Amino acid sequence: MRSIAAARGFVFGTAAASYELKDADFPPVLVGEAAQIVPEYEMKRGALEPQPGRYDFSALDTLFGFAARNGLSLRGHPLVWYTANPAWLKDSLAARRDERLLTGHIQTLLKRYTFASVDVVNEALMPPGSTQRGYRPSLWLAAFGPAYLDIAFHAARAAAPTTRLVYNDYGCEQGSAGNDRFRADTLRLLDGLLARGVPVDALGLQAHLTAFTDPVDQGKLRAFLEEVRARGLGLQVTELDVDDSGGSSDIARRDGAVADTARRFLDVVLDSPALESVLTWNLSDRYVDPPDEWRLKLAGFRYRKTPFDAAMRRKPLWEAMARAFAGRRAHLRL
Repeated sequence: MRSIAAARGFVFGTAAASYELKDADFPPVLVGEAAQIVPEYEMKRGALEPQPGRYDFSALDTLFGFAARNGLSLRGHPLVWYTANPAWLKDSLAARRDERLLTGHIQTLLKRYTFASVDVVNEALMPPGSTQRGYRPSLWLAAFGPAYLDIAFHAARAAAPTTRLVYNDYGCEQGSAGNDRFRADTLRLLDGLLARGVPVDALGLQAHLTAFTDPVDQGKLRAFLEEVRARGLGLQVTELDVDDSGGSSDIARRDGAVADTARRFLDVVLDSPALESVLTWNLSDRYVDPPDEWRLKLAGFRYRKTPFDAAMRRKPLWEAMARAFAGRRAHLRL
């Protein structure tokens, strides 16, 4: 898919983890399909900085080394998130609301690694299913108020002048009233950042889709993406996968529904001149954990939400994505 995407003017990539590289049959598939990788968990602060100022870069270095040896670019995820933080951080912020607890981490990572793009802030808004609106409660919001986004983006730009800086979130793809509110809140957040001169370059759509509930609303999604483009922002699909739980036990039917869902989404997204990249949240079902519901586990249920099955064979989702990529008009981005 990397070559098909490149011919149409955007980057195809995937999330990957250092432990996956130990499987002999996975790296050739990864290198053959993806032009870019994003760390699945290795860049989350809780994994990187178990004690204040004491970083463990070993797993992240493994991914970067692999990418460098194989000519892959890297995107970063995430610099600032409401969760996956080390236990010590909340107490430290409560004791001293020091911006360096935020900016120091950003600078450390962006000076050590070179990213094509990076999720500076991830999931700052209340999700579509919430009864509340506005900013999601977090240790960052408690310490600095909504200004934590501004602080983070300015610190990222100072440390990495050429990296694409992304605000990343989920919930803009479906058609419920909650999704309508979320799209409006996302545009309001972006408008505020831009009005204040905050250096945000692109919106990241996570695109965690579902095959049997909450379908993509193509009309609403298309109108939303036009609003994003009108603001001069790029568009990156950052975590595409399709949840197939709740569907038929027949694998062929489930695979068909997953492929159809992805194609409906891509038919809209690939038509946007603002599109820069499409990344899946993993490339193979081998590395996708089954759901927590114990009855499904006992029944042997496994997700089939990525382009390759657990045996590294292409699935209907791969075929649907490849056809969608091939059919995209190459856009000239000014």
